[in-house]
Amino acid sequence: MSEVFQGFSGQAFSLRSEKGRFTLPPAFRNAVKLSTVDRKLCLTKHDKWDCLVGFGMNRVEDFETILDREEEAAYKFGRDFDRDTRAMQLHSFETMPFDDSGRFIMPDFVKDLGKIEDALFFQGAGKFFTVWNPAKLYEMGPEMAMPKAACRALEKEALAKGKKK
Repeated sequence: MSEVFQGFSGQAFSLRSEKGRFTLPPAFRNAVKLSTVDRKLCLTKHDKWDCLVGFGMNRVEDFETILDREEEAAYKFGRDFDRDTRAMQLHSFETMPFDDSGRFIMPDFVKDLGKIEDALFFQGAGKFFTVWNPAKLYEMGPEMAMPKAACRALEKEALAKGKKK
């Protein structure tokens, strides 16, 4: 019986290597593999927060449904909605291959969009996950208490491992 994509959940942390690569942690790597055809990670800017959104190529199939839902909500509440602009935002993602160990190189312009420096914090969110510069996550409000606590613990652990090398 083959595995089926169940979504992204949990948290993980990655430090940038000396070669400038980050590592997609195992739980996220396996979920991306199940939600894409060619082992490519998709990253784009989150539309509200200073972080990135990650997913596999299969998520693109949901974009029309997302657009329909957002357009309907805008109409219902009397808000403006530019479907073309929102469609362009959804489809403006960058794909990057990752190896069997999950290592990938993030393009500079993607790092700039997410304000990424030397570390990544991954937070599962169902059909996608967020990728944070820990410093940007720590600036968020109390609604992010759990991700911030997980990030602090995982960051401390990763830095301790890094010092042992």
